[in-house]
Amino acid sequence: MDYLVLNLVFTAIAVLLYLSIRPGFNLKALGFAASALVLMTVVGDNFIVGTGIVDYDANKILGIRIGVAPVEDFFYAIIAILLVPAIWAATGSLSTDRKVVEDAAAKNAETEETK
Repeated sequence: MDYLVLNLVFTAIAVLLYLSIRPGFNLKALGFAASALVLMTVVGDNFIVGTGIVDYDANKILGIRIGVAPVEDFFYAIIAILLVPAIWAATGSLSTDRKVVEDAAAKNAETEETK
């Protein structure tokens, strides 16, 4: 199985999980995080591929590269962008974090009122 097919399978799973959970994240913040992650992936992947730490079988990649890193290597960042928020929301961490923020805001408002 080549890298593209493998990546497409995992990307499809990530998309389905993301859509089924529909985490309530701000899309602007998610886009910013995605941009940062892809930029770090460009730098990191070019380093590890360029220095020979990681190599790919030329017969199993499309041949499209961003710098020296094959485009297939960037699927991992895209999958993470979808899976991390979905898993975060599915495990209840999102609602727990919102509760902590709301409780802190309420406590802060009470403190302000007593001044």
